[in-house]
Amino acid sequence: MKRVQRGSVARAWVFVILGLILALGLGKTALAAEKPYKVGAVFSITGTGSFLGEPEKKTAEMIAEEINKKGGINGHPLELIIYDDESDSTKCNLAVKKLIKTDKVPVIIGPTRSGESLAVVSVAEESSVPLISCAASFKIVTPIESRKWVCKVAGSDSHVVEKMYEYMKSKGIQKIGIMSDSTGFGSSGREELLRLAPDYGMTILADERFGDKDTDLSAQLTKIRSAQPQAIVSWSIGPTQVLSVKTWRDLGMANIPLFQSHGFGNKKNLQLAGDAAEGVLLPLARVNVGPLLPDAQPQKAVIMAYTKAYEDKYKEPISSFGGHAHDALNLAIAALKAVGPDPAKIRDHLENTKGFVGMHGIFNFSPTDHCGLSKNDLEMVVVKKGDWALAQ
Repeated sequence: MKRVQRGSVARAWVFVILGLILALGLGKTALAAEKPYKVGAVFSITGTGSFLGEPEKKTAEMIAEEINKKGGINGHPLELIIYDDESDSTKCNLAVKKLIKTDKVPVIIGPTRSGESLAVVSVAEESSVPLISCAASFKIVTPIESRKWVCKVAGSDSHVVEKMYEYMKSKGIQKIGIMSDSTGFGSSGREELLRLAPDYGMTILADERFGDKDTDLSAQLTKIRSAQPQAIVSWSIGPTQVLSVKTWRDLGMANIPLFQSHGFGNKKNLQLAGDAAEGVLLPLARVNVGPLLPDAQPQKAVIMAYTKAYEDKYKEPISSFGGHAHDALNLAIAALKAVGPDPAKIRDHLENTKGFVGMHGIFNFSPTDHCGLSKNDLEMVVVKKGDWALAQ
């Protein structure tokens, strides 16, 4: 677990100014007006989930910088405290506990991945501090009876499966093979692929597993091919996403459509896969395809503003994952602006947020839904000439 130092010079100036206020005897009212509002963050900045966590960190830092340039939140500077969980559940657990017990934050954004998020749900619940996860597993927010203090901004894996199966059904695909990694993300996705298959008339002919650090997926894909499916679904994160695409192509299996999970939603994956990714299909949040959306689409303006700000600052493409941090931090900021740094009031405000236009959809939370999204917040996307295109 590593704390990421951010904005130390800016914070130093804040405290200098506060000291001057005290020295000048301007009173407690002025001091209170300058007291920072804290937001804790835990991202997988290093380790196997770094390609997810790094754009989340960059996005959160960019937003915090913009907020403070504009005068903070109701006059209070935003202090963003970021820890790197190093893609490790134990370190993530320690980081969340430190944010709560030592840093005294009233709200936490992250973790990045499903496994780490599931590992800290109980910490948030027991501490009564709201946590806005950036991960996908539906288990993060269900059952709702034991998830009162947890919500999330990534579309649930159930939504992704529904969107994928709906598209397959429209194309006459009914028999599929699936393969998934052993992470929390892969396991949860596999469960939903199996659970929802009957609802869409899908027959799963093959069900293969692999480790998130495996370097050869030939055996799994060969077994799937022998089952003669009409399509293949690969559900993983990290290097195996690209490996599955390259192996699929190298084995001459391009005649069998390959579907990836939304975890593939980073253009770095397209760069790494190269021409092998041509034709790969997946459901993605609209943040990835902003320029392709009609001007009247409600999310387009905010997506394009984020895209420009991020790409101008970091000189790299946006991804789904930076979009997670965008939505999580802006939800936290909106709550702080509305109710201040009271954890219980922040929790209640989040749970009752309606019509929040974000990167991953238009969020409508409720006491029974702490995700606030549906399959309708996704687009079916195909890789075409090294870029995303809307699937027909």
